[in-house]
Amino acid sequence: MKMTGQRTHTIDRGVAEGRELRRLLETGPFADALRAAIRARGLGLDRIRYRLRGRGCSVSLATLSHWQSGRCRPERPESLLVLKNLEEILGVPPESLSRLLGPPRGRAARCTVPGEGLVMPRGRDT
Repeated sequence: MKMTGQRTHTIDRGVAEGRELRRLLETGPFADALRAAIRARGLGLDRIRYRLRGRGCSVSLATLSHWQSGRCRPERPESLLVLKNLEEILGVPPESLSRLLGPPRGRAARCTVPGEGLVMPRGRDT
């Protein structure tokens, strides 16, 4: 059987992506490893969210996007449960993504919606 150049290129790219994913799961950072795992699985964020919802995990598309872009990361107990299920959906080894998180960051470094939780003192317009 003769392989076409396109098929060979696709196989080579898949092998290279698999190596890159394994490297990122070992070394991180979290956002890069998550993005590579999502790309390797071939699922869109909406499909991932649908599968998570089927497992009883509710997460927004914005949150998944923020996690993979590095804007924020899962830290709350509910988010870590979502991450555990996400690892299963993406077909990566258990705790391979969660171990890349490291220790929890301070409250100010967590993911928040701009302006959420901000209270302006009365009488000030700044």
